[in-house]
Amino acid sequence: MTDNRLEEKIAHLERTLDELSTTVARQDRAIDQLTRRVEMLMEREAQREVEASAGVVLGDEPPPHY
Repeated sequence: MTDNRLEEKIAHLERTLDELSTTVARQDRAIDQLTRRVEMLMEREAQREVEASAGVVLGDEPPPHY
Protein backbone atom coordinates (compact mmCIF):
# COMPACT_ATOMS: atom_id res chain seq x y z
CA MET A 1 0.00 0.00 0.00
CA THR A 2 1.37 3.41 -0.93
CA ASP A 3 1.87 6.24 1.50
CA ASN A 4 -0.77 8.25 -0.33
CA ARG A 5 -3.34 5.46 0.05
CA LEU A 6 -2.54 5.13 3.77
CA GLU A 7 -2.98 8.88 4.24
CA GLU A 8 -6.37 8.70 2.49
CA LYS A 9 -7.49 5.85 4.74
CA ILE A 10 -6.33 7.69 7.86
CA ALA A 11 -8.13 10.86 6.75
CA HIS A 12 -11.31 8.86 6.12
CA LEU A 13 -11.04 7.15 9.51
CA GLU A 14 -10.47 10.50 11.27
CA ARG A 15 -13.52 12.00 9.55
CA THR A 16 -15.62 8.96 10.49
CA LEU A 17 -14.38 9.17 14.08
CA ASP A 18 -15.31 12.87 14.27
CA GLU A 19 -18.80 12.13 12.90
CA LEU A 20 -19.29 9.31 15.39
CA SER A 21 -18.07 11.49 18.23
CA THR A 22 -20.54 14.21 17.26
CA THR A 23 -23.35 11.66 17.06
CA VAL A 24 -22.52 10.18 20.46
CA ALA A 25 -22.36 13.64 22.06
CA ARG A 26 -25.77 14.55 20.56
CA GLN A 27 -27.27 11.28 21.76
CA ASP A 28 -25.81 11.81 25.23
CA ARG A 29 -27.48 15.22 25.45
CA ALA A 30 -30.78 13.75 24.25
CA ILE A 31 -30.58 10.91 26.79
CA ASP A 32 -29.87 13.40 29.60
CA GLN A 33 -32.85 15.52 28.55
CA LEU A 34 -35.15 12.51 28.29
CA THR A 35 -33.95 11.22 31.66
CA ARG A 36 -34.79 14.56 33.28
CA ARG A 37 -38.24 14.52 31.66
CA VAL A 38 -38.96 10.98 32.85
CA GLU A 39 -37.86 11.89 36.38
CA MET A 40 -40.12 14.95 36.29
CA LEU A 41 -43.06 12.84 35.08
CA MET A 42 -42.39 10.21 37.77
CA GLU A 43 -42.37 12.90 40.45
CA ARG A 44 -45.54 14.43 39.03
CA GLU A 45 -47.29 11.05 38.98
CA ALA A 46 -46.15 10.26 42.53
CA GLN A 47 -47.56 13.60 43.69
CA ARG A 48 -50.79 12.88 41.86
CA GLU A 49 -51.07 9.49 43.60
CA VAL A 50 -50.49 11.12 46.99
CA GLU A 51 -53.18 13.69 46.28
CA ALA A 52 -55.56 11.02 44.98
CA SER A 53 -55.13 8.83 48.07
CA ALA A 54 -56.17 11.73 50.28
CA GLY A 55 -59.52 12.09 48.51
CA VAL A 56 -62.29 9.80 47.38
CA VAL A 57 -61.40 7.49 44.53
CA LEU A 58 -64.47 7.48 42.31
CA GLY A 59 -63.20 5.24 39.54
CA ASP A 60 -62.50 2.21 41.76
CA GLU A 61 -65.56 2.33 44.02
CA PRO A 62 -68.77 0.50 43.19
CA PRO A 63 -71.92 2.59 42.84
CA PRO A 64 -73.85 3.14 46.11
CA HIS A 65 -76.68 0.77 45.15
CA TYR A 66 -74.44 -2.33 45.35
